[in-house]
Amino acid sequence: MKFSALAAACVGAMVAAPTFALDNIVIKGSKFFNEKTGEQFFFKGVAYQPRTGVSGDLDPLADPIGCKRDVAVFKELGLNSIRVYEVDYSKDHDECMKMLEDAGIYLVLDMPSPKYAINRAQPYWDEELMGEWKKKVDVFSKYSNLLAWIAGNEVTNDKDTTPASAFVKAAIRDMKAYIKSKGHSTPVGYADNDDMNIRMNLIDYFNCGDEAARADFYGINIYRWCGDKTTFKTSGYEDVTKNMTDYSIPSLLTEFGCNKVRPRTFPELKSLYGSDMNTVFSGGIMYEYSEEDNDYGIVSVSYGNSKLTKTGDYDNLKKTLAAVNPKGVKMSDYKPAGKESTCPSVGPNWHIKSDVLPPTPSTARCSCMMDSLSCTLASTTLTKEEGTSLGEAMGYICGQTSCDGVSHNTTKGFYGDYSACSSAHRSAWVLNENYGKSKKCEVDGVKTTSVKSPKQKDQGSCLKMKDDLNNAGASSTTSDSKSKSPSSSSSSSGKTSASGNSASSIAS
Repeated sequence: MKFSALAAACVGAMVAAPTFALDNIVIKGSKFFNEKTGEQFFFKGVAYQPRTGVSGDLDPLADPIGCKRDVAVFKELGLNSIRVYEVDYSKDHDECMKMLEDAGIYLVLDMPSPKYAINRAQPYWDEELMGEWKKKVDVFSKYSNLLAWIAGNEVTNDKDTTPASAFVKAAIRDMKAYIKSKGHSTPVGYADNDDMNIRMNLIDYFNCGDEAARADFYGINIYRWCGDKTTFKTSGYEDVTKNMTDYSIPSLLTEFGCNKVRPRTFPELKSLYGSDMNTVFSGGIMYEYSEEDNDYGIVSVSYGNSKLTKTGDYDNLKKTLAAVNPKGVKMSDYKPAGKESTCPSVGPNWHIKSDVLPPTPSTARCSCMMDSLSCTLASTTLTKEEGTSLGEAMGYICGQTSCDGVSHNTTKGFYGDYSACSSAHRSAWVLNENYGKSKKCEVDGVKTTSVKSPKQKDQGSCLKMKDDLNNAGASSTTSDSKSKSPSSSSSSSGKTSASGNSASSIAS
């Protein structure tokens, strides 16, 4: 993506010399292209998340010493991209991003962080998550070498956690719309875990239905090709490639590089960048750059330290990458022939009504609801102990009364009117529902408060509030799911069941 004319003018006024911006990479059909040259773009990347020596939050792009050390290695390897999983958007990334840009390195960045991610066991897409992701987008969208976002990494990892994918897809829908509203066009994709039981359902789900909610590209994390004795066929790479042959959006390997045999020789690169796969996949990202406890690294480094030691895998990766030269198609000659996928149906391995998504979060709606409560939390900032106590209380309350307003049932396509509010707001709503029946506004271990005269008299008017993308408000409850309470079949523990029911994760 590129700066707007106004932004470019502002930058030009602040610096004496023009900055070097990488060519824009765009999507056409199922392929990436360099917009300026028209050449097809293949990712030659590594996963970059050094963790040794880090105190506090991880952020390799806020470590200029480490960036200077590692960018030189990226150039030596012939890389054109890196994938980073975790950054702190409040830190300064200008120096590292400029080093990467000058080296011709594009960035693929994950939107979630450990604290602000969709929980596969207790999934929600709410105002708090969206607010944090928007801040990250605001910070990084100024960089010309930001190539793509990843909205989820292996969030659904088995059939029981398929409900989480509904929330990831809702996040993709909303973040694509937010990025567009800011004048950018950075694509947003998903990276799966290559589970054979749910693989095709996931592949189809993220490329079906409303185009506004579909992933812009699809990534596969795959660790099947282990050692030189494995082949394109025996590794399962052949089957994975066949699965994507008619896909209408780009696909790439967002992680690869089995380490069961070391040193790794990376024989899969010959297939990935050769005729076996390069007409289907847009290259890939090797896992991973730095040697950590899981033994996948090609170098050993420490945060803030310029010292670097290469592992036995380094020279093998360099040699193998130098030997591959993927031949693509010119953008002007390419005629997309891929097909939009058919959405998967509810079944034993799929617990989502695919044509209904969770609502776009609405801070205004949630604030209005909070102003209507007669019993609420004294503070929405809770200690860990308070959160535990509140979670136990919410599980009990929702086992005794309906918590539909803050619940969901992905199998039925049901999403309560306040299910996209933050966990604290959802908890306050449940307290108020219980208060209406019991007239008790107390929870052991949690400070609560009674409000004699709430600011908002009519909670129904809250549903008319605009969402956080400025869309007109409307009830998020779907008509076909009102016949059965989603919370009536939920466990009192509040955990999401395999059928997609949840009255839950209210205080998580």
